[in-house]
Amino acid sequence: MINPMKGLIETFYTAFQNKDAVTMVSCYHDDIIFCDPAFGELKGDDAKAMWRMLCRNASDLKIEFSDISASLKKGSVHWEAWYTFSRTGRKVHNVVNAEFDFKDSKIIKHIDHFNLHKWATQAFGLRGRFLGGTNIFKNKLNQQTNKMLKEFKEKIKN
Repeated sequence: MINPMKGLIETFYTAFQNKDAVTMVSCYHDDIIFCDPAFGELKGDDAKAMWRMLCRNASDLKIEFSDISASLKKGSVHWEAWYTFSRTGRKVHNVVNAEFDFKDSKIIKHIDHFNLHKWATQAFGLRGRFLGGTNIFKNKLNQQTNKMLKEFKEKIKN
């Protein structure tokens, strides 16, 4: 028997590979909670809007995923992203392990784990190497990404 939650994760990441935010957010429960080191915690429409923003702004994004594991309640996947960080023009290879909780055949909780210090070093160079492992950097990054998300949501409203 095919596990539908494993298929849900595969659908989500296949859509991500295709920059298909509509399909990605259709995999999310309305009460979704998303969390990662770059954005912090996002809930509901904010989490969905983040994927819309990332897919719309991704010019050279490449996604690979593997090691999908899922029960009817929890799941996980390993995924990697290669892209150019727009603020600095630097190439980034981010290695991520994601965990999921499911409810009503949808993803209700999605947590991405990655090494923020390694990401910051790639995205910001020397500045990221020195500051990327600090809480000050993480808090500032969360503020900046959430500001970008707010501006994106305002732009798509109008």
